[in-house]
Amino acid sequence: MVEKIGTNAGKIWTLLDEAGTQNVKDLKKSSKLTDKDLYAALGWLAREGKVNLIEEEKEVFVSLV
Repeated sequence: MVEKIGTNAGKIWTLLDEAGTQNVKDLKKSSKLTDKDLYAALGWLAREGKVNLIEEEKEVFVSLV
């Protein structure tokens, strides 16, 4: 399970590196991950200090640090 989360975190990091800041909805669509897998990967990246999570008008945006 930990390996899968790490792999998904790498996928999310790559998508953000290529596309820049995205909202969670668009990131889910482009990554094709389930909610559970997406949020686990975002938690991994957040814990490592690699992403910023910003809430604006009830939407959450994710960007690389």
